[in-house]
Amino acid sequence: MIDRAATRLLAPVLRALARPLAARGVGADAVTFAGFAAGMSGAAAIALGHPLAGLALVLASRLLDGLDGAVARLTTPTDRGAFLDIVLDFLFYASVPLGFAIADPAANALAAAILLASFVGTGSSFLAFAILAERRGIDVGRAPAKGFFHLGGLTEAGETLACFAAMCLWPGLFAWWALGFAALCAITTASRIAAGWSMLGGPAGRNGKAP
Repeated sequence: MIDRAATRLLAPVLRALARPLAARGVGADAVTFAGFAAGMSGAAAIALGHPLAGLALVLASRLLDGLDGAVARLTTPTDRGAFLDIVLDFLFYASVPLGFAIADPAANALAAAILLASFVGTGSSFLAFAILAERRGIDVGRAPAKGFFHLGGLTEAGETLACFAAMCLWPGLFAWWALGFAALCAITTASRIAAGWSMLGGPAGRNGKAP
C-alpha cells in the first residue's frame, strides 16, 4: 500500500548509491545476493535470540533489495535478475517468522505458522496475477523496481518490513504482531482474488493480448 510512495521518495537516494557501484562494475545480481545474505543473517540472529542485531541486518537487506534495481537500471536489466530478485525476496520474508519460531517455539511457533500460511496466500495471488496480466497485457501498474504488473493490497513490502521491525523491537509481542499481520494478509489475499476474478474473466489470452 505504501510501496509506490516509498519508491518515489527513495529513488533519488538509491540512484546516487547505485552510480559508484555500477561505475566499478558491480552487477545487480551481486547486490541481490548480498541483500539476501544480509536478510538470512538477520533471520539467523533472530533465531539465536538477538532481535535488534537481526533488525539491523534486515534493514540492510531491504536497502540492498532496493539498490539492486537501481544498479540494474543503470546497466542492463535482465529477466534472470528479476526472477532472482523475487524468488530470494520470498525466501527472505519466510525466514523472519521462522527465526522467531526457532527462538521461542513454545510462545511463537503457532503464530509463526499462521503468518507463514498467510504469506502463501499473498505470494501466490501476487505472482499468479502477474503471470496472467503479462499474458493479457493488463496494465494495473508495475511492481516497484520489479518490472511486472501486479495487484497491490494492505500488506506489501513496506508494511511487511514495518511489521518485522515491530517484532524485533518488541519480541515478547511477536505472536500478536504475527496474528494481526496474518489477518491483514488474509484481507489482501481476498481482495486480490476478487480483483483477479473480475479482471481475468473470459477466454485465456496469449502473447500479451486478450482475444
